Amino acid sequence: MFANSRAVFSAQNAPHPDLSAVLARHRDREFQKPMAACNHAAFLEAHRRWRSVAPDAPLVLDSGCGVGWSTVLLARRYPMCFVLGVDQSARRLQRDKSRLGVMPENLAFIRADLTDFWRELAGAGVRLHRHYLLYPNPWPKPAHLRRRWHAHPVFPAMLQLGGLLTCRSNWEPYIEELALCLRWSGYAPVAGIHAPEETSITTPFERKYHASGQILWSLRCDLESGAKEGA
Repeated sequence: MFANSRAVFSAQNAPHPDLSAVLARHRDREFQKPMAACNHAAFLEAHRRWRSVAPDAPLVLDSGCGVGWSTVLLARRYPMCFVLGVDQSARRLQRDKSRLGVMPENLAFIRADLTDFWRELAGAGVRLHRHYLLYPNPWPKPAHLRRRWHAHPVFPAMLQLGGLLTCRSNWEPYIEELALCLRWSGYAPVAGIHAPEETSITTPFERKYHASGQILWSLRCDLESGAKEGA
């Protein structure tokens, strides 16, 4: 029963025709949704823990970390960095992680809504070393385009965070759309098939999709270098 995950089904099998117009609208208009007090408090707590544990360490952000497998693995992979795992679900963050062994000291889990948390980071001038978006909800229905991160009003704030962005998905149009939005914003993403080894699986979703024989897609993009000239 483990390897029975169904592939994403959608009436959309290519980048959405409204994508460029949506991106342009969000680039030209500041996202003015008021930020929740709980998310501001979460940002302050995340910043405190980062600076108290490793004040000079580069920051790695695991956005939408779910149960936190990926955050733990990233903390071990980058011991000279501080790794923040952020998710809006307390239930997922509190999931038992004992099977992963001793927790690294260079990490923290924070409950927050990314639409506010990213803006808090950007407003404070934080620049990331690396940023991971591992299997975000693809919102595959065409009518749900604006719920995808690259078509959301918060996308410009996400770009401001810089760093080496890594995104993985089991739905190819999501990666194609993200790549287009990055190119239109002046960056040079590299996208392709992600074929993980068993020992490099980062999330329960990745394990399930991989075991089910699904094609996994990935994108990497250096946001730290800034947009290209003329963008």
